[in-house]
Amino acid sequence: MSEDFYEVLGVSQDATEEEVKQAYRDKATEYHPDVSDHPDAEEKFKQIKKAKEVLTDEEKREMYDRVGHEQFVEAEKRGGAGGPGGAGGPGGRGANVGGMGGIEDLFNEFFGGGSRSRQGDDLVTRISIDLEEAYRGVDRQVTVRRPEPCETCGGSGHPPSADERTCPGCGGQGQQTTVQQTPLGRVQQTRTCRRCEGEGRLYDERCATCDGDGQVRREATLAVDVPAGIEDGQTLRLEGEGAPGDRGARPGDLLVEVRVEDHPDFERDGADLHHDLVVSFPQAVFGDTVAVPTVTGNAEFEVPPGTQSGRTFRLEGKGMPELDRRRRDRYGDLYVHVQVYVPESLNNDQREALETFAEAGGEEVEPPQSFFDRLKNSL
Repeated sequence: MSEDFYEVLGVSQDATEEEVKQAYRDKATEYHPDVSDHPDAEEKFKQIKKAKEVLTDEEKREMYDRVGHEQFVEAEKRGGAGGPGGAGGPGGRGANVGGMGGIEDLFNEFFGGGSRSRQGDDLVTRISIDLEEAYRGVDRQVTVRRPEPCETCGGSGHPPSADERTCPGCGGQGQQTTVQQTPLGRVQQTRTCRRCEGEGRLYDERCATCDGDGQVRREATLAVDVPAGIEDGQTLRLEGEGAPGDRGARPGDLLVEVRVEDHPDFERDGADLHHDLVVSFPQAVFGDTVAVPTVTGNAEFEVPPGTQSGRTFRLEGKGMPELDRRRRDRYGDLYVHVQVYVPESLNNDQREALETFAEAGGEEVEPPQSFFDRLKNSL
């Protein structure tokens, strides 16, 4: 029989977490295999570490105090509390990350946890909006087909006139209790009665509308308030608008996935927008005042003289609104990327003017010879 964790550390059951940690440090100094001459130092050190691990974890300590040392250790061996064969390990009972799911499930299995009402499932639907609607926000109507309590029977699954009797399977308790021999000893196990599904009563008739399910599927139309600044792929949650829960438990939620359609003039990056502005060669050389599209309409933009192709300008506050409520009145920026258009063909007047320009600047109009042309001329 292994030693009680409180005894291993030499602390009382009402010891604080800090007292447990201090006791661990003292014991670890005494029994650490690298410094201790005790013949069982390695095994003692393992016990000390295990005791500290359990007694400094609030949920594990609560379970340890509830069931006692031997049953806790046995439950760990069978897959609880993250021990061998526990969550995520070989033979594990599931990935209960960061909680006591494994050991809680195990003890509920052996000692019974009664029947629990289950919250309704979440439902998912999708809507599509354009960039202008995402900019200002929009109210939308969505229609979903979802289970709802049957109006005929009020969700009971049987007509009010149905004769009822006590369930013989559970004696009206809604639960069935059995006693069985397990590695933990003789334990009592309680589960929801399958015959009456936890109600404790049986009825001689089923509701004709819902066939005894207590639920029917109906279409429901709901209003969705899409906030200004929402981004593509974000989800809105309508609490309590999902499927109904079991036996009066709260319903699930309706999740509305929002798709923001692409815009021909803009690329979006969070609250910022990007726009490609094409200007002619003379506009880039001499400068010009041009119209630049924004989400709310055109804005005047001054192209400075000598603008190079690929240069970017920032129009502050001309992007999308910030979705963060703490920045409700803040907007992103519009980045204008200038591209100088090079014509593929010129008429005679244009060509002569460009040649004159090039010659005046000492620039070659004719393209330079290629490597193969130079090689040919040298032979």
